Amino acid sequence: RPLNPYNLPASDECNYLPFEIKGYKKIGILSDIHLPYHSIEALTAAIAYLKKIKVDALLLNGDTIDCHQLSRFIKDPKKRKFAYEIDTLKSFFIVIEKQLKCKIFFKIGNHEARYEKFLMEKAKELEGIDGIEFCNLIKAKERGIEIIESNRYMKLNELNGIHGHEYIGGISAPVNVARGLYLRGKVSAFQGHNHSTSEHSETDMNGKITTTWSIGCLSELHPDYMPLNKWNHGFAYVDLDSNGKDYEFYNKRIFKGKVL
Repeated sequence: RPLNPYNLPASDECNYLPFEIKGYKKIGILSDIHLPYHSIEALTAAIAYLKKIKVDALLLNGDTIDCHQLSRFIKDPKKRKFAYEIDTLKSFFIVIEKQLKCKIFFKIGNHEARYEKFLMEKAKELEGIDGIEFCNLIKAKERGIEIIESNRYMKLNELNGIHGHEYIGGISAPVNVARGLYLRGKVSAFQGHNHSTSEHSETDMNGKITTTWSIGCLSELHPDYMPLNKWNHGFAYVDLDSNGKDYEFYNKRIFKGKVL
């Protein structure tokens, strides 16, 4: 039987498939660095820890750069220009490449997505011109950095991962962020985005345990737009079994430069 027996009109439907990270044993995960508004103390602690355990891949899980001047919110004229942020990001890549010497995956978070939205709103006439895409601005291909699209989720063996902005309306819960992720995803998964470390587990009738995690940030903890919050510094890493299914997830907090 043919795929289209009724000769229906052509469709622009897209297949929504995960980005699979394969072939690595130990993957570091850094979320919400928000360059150039990062915490040098926390970021230093995270890099030192990942260097010590010898990760062979690094996932920058969204909001690595802030893109403040491209925001739809009111811009603070005292904040850094977008060009400065891009230069800061390139300098950060040099540090990572030198210290960790590993494969880098770059997830587009809601802050990086500001660039694409800015182009669509302000300069849609430039669509299709080589060199203006975000991946070209940060020289991703030249550095061997693999870009993971904004709304695409990830698979690390049987562990699912998102930045946290992919669900429309966001993820929240009265207990913790990880519980909110469980309620939305119903699978074992991790996310960043909410700048706080949490964990939630539930067991079904058959005894299967599903666990979700939210990862702390590596940015300043008390920005002008939200000085009072429940954020904390943190990062994570995951050991992947060679069987392509199993994994061990480690969710780390950082307090005053010390990994807990």
